[in-house]
Amino acid sequence: MKEYLQNLLKNAIKEIDTTHEISPQLLQKIRVDRTKDRSHGDFATNAAMMFSKNLHKKPIEVANALAEKLKTGDAISKIEIAGPGFINFFVNPEYVSEQLAKMDADPRLTVPQTPAPQNVVIDYSAPNVAKEMAVHHLRSTVIGDAVVRVLEFLGEHVIRANHIGDWGTQFGMLIAYLEKKENEQGQGMDLSDFEAFYREAKRCYDEDAEFAKKARHYVVLLQGGDDYCRRMWKKLVTMTMDQNQRLYDRLDVTLKPKDIMGESLYNDMLPGIVKDLQDKNIAVEDQGALVVYLPQFKNKDGQMLGNIVRKQDGGYLYTTTDIACIKYRVEKLHAGRIIYFTDSRQAQHMETVWAICRKAGYVDDSVSLEHCPFGMMLGKDGHPFKTRSGGTVKLRDLLDEAESRVRKLLDERGSTLEGAEREQVVHNIAVGAVKYADLSKNRNTDYIFDWDQMLSFDGNTAPYLQYAYSRIRAIFRKAQVQPGKVVISNADEETLAAKLLGFAEAVQAVGEKCLPNLLCNYLFELAEIYMHFYEACPILKDGVSDDIRRSRLTLCDLTAKVLRQGLSLLGINVMEQM
Repeated sequence: MKEYLQNLLKNAIKEIDTTHEISPQLLQKIRVDRTKDRSHGDFATNAAMMFSKNLHKKPIEVANALAEKLKTGDAISKIEIAGPGFINFFVNPEYVSEQLAKMDADPRLTVPQTPAPQNVVIDYSAPNVAKEMAVHHLRSTVIGDAVVRVLEFLGEHVIRANHIGDWGTQFGMLIAYLEKKENEQGQGMDLSDFEAFYREAKRCYDEDAEFAKKARHYVVLLQGGDDYCRRMWKKLVTMTMDQNQRLYDRLDVTLKPKDIMGESLYNDMLPGIVKDLQDKNIAVEDQGALVVYLPQFKNKDGQMLGNIVRKQDGGYLYTTTDIACIKYRVEKLHAGRIIYFTDSRQAQHMETVWAICRKAGYVDDSVSLEHCPFGMMLGKDGHPFKTRSGGTVKLRDLLDEAESRVRKLLDERGSTLEGAEREQVVHNIAVGAVKYADLSKNRNTDYIFDWDQMLSFDGNTAPYLQYAYSRIRAIFRKAQVQPGKVVISNADEETLAAKLLGFAEAVQAVGEKCLPNLLCNYLFELAEIYMHFYEACPILKDGVSDDIRRSRLTLCDLTAKVLRQGLSLLGINVMEQM
């Protein structure tokens, strides 16, 4: 409907723009928004105020001229002008019924697919090898995965990129320690506690001169392609990612082993990139290192900041690897859009890398490079979320705690579920609550991790939405008739219908802005509106006519479908019964 109204407005403006002062680019900026107060119509635009200067008329005059050109008809029943020149549109109830019928018959709920899909590379999760995933990996993982699901649903060719930290000087130390442990415990050792493994490897490196010497030697061998060191390195990567995959599966995250694109993937590209940057006079020698200076990045004294791409000793840095990463994604993966989900502290690093890539010609203006930063997960004390002893909270421990709390919650609510069905419900509520607590917040901000709030069946939480879905499904276990044509007979039905028809806009907004909270907010508002509708509009009670009952059952069914599809796009499961 928004696109339909935007096109009507474009045509109307062209008709009244007799001097052709409004460019096609400016016409593309026309906005039509849903009204917050439906007494002012279903949709509104400020186009008259936007173009009044170009048309040399007052906004109210432009609004009146547009209103004369805009025709009411099957879709629009009334057009009103409000304030200094806002144009309000009232949608015809019969048209709403027709659109709801189309939505009900469409498995996609009339969410359109992009007419020009492109390759979209999404960089998210990115754990380190030989380290266990902790809570600080949660935001990148679940926000990135929700956006992946949405963009795939919209028809984009999404390439998941799990940019793991699997290269660097620390691997000499880790290989030497893995060798030491295997000699002590046998080749079939199970590396289950990476935190202790890394800590002990570092202790050996700091305290044992012979061990440190071997570790440094193994770094050289690994970087030179030595078979033994490569085998041991691969073993560390495999053990780490096998453990991480169990966490991804447990979180209902779509990342798989095939999506791993570690730092090692780009290692062979680094010498060529550095030479190319030198040849193009982009990288210059400075005290033995090769440095890129960009005029747009300066320190507080106004001096250009240097970005080292090769150290004095010949080693490379994250900047070099990230340049290679973009070059690979453009040239090999043919990316038209590259999205990074990393914390906000990486912002300047990403901007620097992109500037170097564009200057070197590795990526042109047709490729969209987007950094989607996120804030920190905080405890109730306002400080970074930690264990009681001040340590890092492991992700698996967080999920264990969530499931334990849900089991207790189900007992308190008198749940009669048993066995596998009960455990599936426990999993769905626990994982849904943890993910939704993150996804429902604007990713640009920090948020407080609060068990009581996230597991509540009231408010903007996953359990509330899951329960709303299961309550609707319970209606259909009792209903004796099938849903039928929607007939809008009162304001509560009208409000619910309008909200349902806004689903496509909410999904498209997430795809455009990479903000899953926009979909969370929509689903919560839908559930709230539905609850008002359910209380005000009897469905199964005696005295309700057959046509009205069938109409309201369709509204119930569509609400359930939207909740299920919307939560699925967030990576959250629903249940027929809770």
